[in-house]
Amino acid sequence: MSEDKLSLAKRELTGKKVKALREQGIIPSVVFGGKGDPIMTQSAYNETEKVLLSAGYHSPVDLDIAGKKQMALVKTVHLDPVKRTIMNVEFQAISADEIVEATTPIEIINFETSDANKAHLTLLQVMEEIEVKAKPADLPEAIIVDASALKTVEDSIKIADLKLPKGVELADKELDPELAIANVYDPAQEAAEREAEAEADKAAEEARAAEAEAAAAAPATEEKAE
Repeated sequence: MSEDKLSLAKRELTGKKVKALREQGIIPSVVFGGKGDPIMTQSAYNETEKVLLSAGYHSPVDLDIAGKKQMALVKTVHLDPVKRTIMNVEFQAISADEIVEATTPIEIINFETSDANKAHLTLLQVMEEIEVKAKPADLPEAIIVDASALKTVEDSIKIADLKLPKGVELADKELDPELAIANVYDPAQEAAEREAEAEADKAAEEARAAEAEAAAAAPATEEKAE
């Protein structure tokens, strides 16, 4: 049983008519998967937003669809491109004993105790989440990675460094184990390199301007000599 619960009413309005629902603070949704046809549903905005923030794309949600219980995962949340408010939600119906795929956050801890941090280096996380598969009860809220052993800019955290909980596997078996999740870099060194590049670009631009000026002056000099 999930800690996240949401009551859904069955929805009659579809297409452009759902605008009226949103104006009333109601979010249209659909529940697909399972043995039956997709179910058109709706729920109050505030309750829906609270559950989505808690469950994300990685935790099961216990739905009550007009009195019928159904476990589901949040598969898609459509947002208004300007207001960033929820427009509609798609749920995937699941059962407790089936293997499902979910997007799970990657959480890096203990970098502050590492030699890299003590050397004033910075950790840049380039992969924030990853697809895993497991039974709903085994889906982790996050994949935790310990960064305390990082020392130099040569170090990084890779896919191969992930320690998955029991019963959890990567959804993509062909994912490169050397793919970086986070890299250590020296912000002072990178700033110096950017400054050097900027100086080089400025020098090159000045050289091009000088060449263009010399080329423009050359015909006038030759004409005067004649």
